[in-house]
Amino acid sequence: MLAPKILIVEDQPDIAEVLIAYSQQQGFNIEHFSNGNGVVQFVKAHSVDLILLDIMLPEVDGIEICKRIRAFSDVPIIMLTAKGEEVDRLLGLELGADDYICKPFSPKEVMARIKAVLKRRHRFTSNTLHYLNFELNKSSYTGLLNGNNLELTAVEFKICQLFIEQAGRVFSREDIITNVYPNTTEISDRNIDTHIKNIRKKINKIDASFNPITAVYGVGYKFQ
Repeated sequence: MLAPKILIVEDQPDIAEVLIAYSQQQGFNIEHFSNGNGVVQFVKAHSVDLILLDIMLPEVDGIEICKRIRAFSDVPIIMLTAKGEEVDRLLGLELGADDYICKPFSPKEVMARIKAVLKRRHRFTSNTLHYLNFELNKSSYTGLLNGNNLELTAVEFKICQLFIEQAGRVFSREDIITNVYPNTTEISDRNIDTHIKNIRKKINKIDASFNPITAVYGVGYKFQ
């Protein structure tokens, strides 16, 4: 089994050296960028298992890099920042980051977070997705909540799969259409709203107090 390849994007030499050393001790293969230039092109050209991405970078900042990568890849991204304000954390996660760590941090904590994200990612590459109390079988298109069949349609299943595989990310209606209906342009925002409404009803039929799909005003939906 190949060792996971971790891309570290960090401009502070002392922090980068520590992260590289600890990552190598864990057996990870490491690539390092000290600024934002070339990161997106590298990810397009090379297979990467996870990205440690600093927000405050010279040339191109981490928020912009995350946004550009999410336009073509769902590679796991853990964002690093010296900023602790809630707005920064929300901004990073809504752009599709998988986790968020504020400086100063313990290198051991960073390694634990990396392993947790990679483990979750591995679960999602199998035939069955397990997340919270959900279980989705990609072969049979069956969705279970608390062991009960949600009786999802094929489209509803695909929407749930999209949400669960990238839990926490905000999807616009256009994002959902692109991922669920890649070969047609005859689907409207209203169709997506109807599917979301039906999924919520099926979830609440099993657990009336559970509402994992939330609307983000002016943007779309996210599964949290």
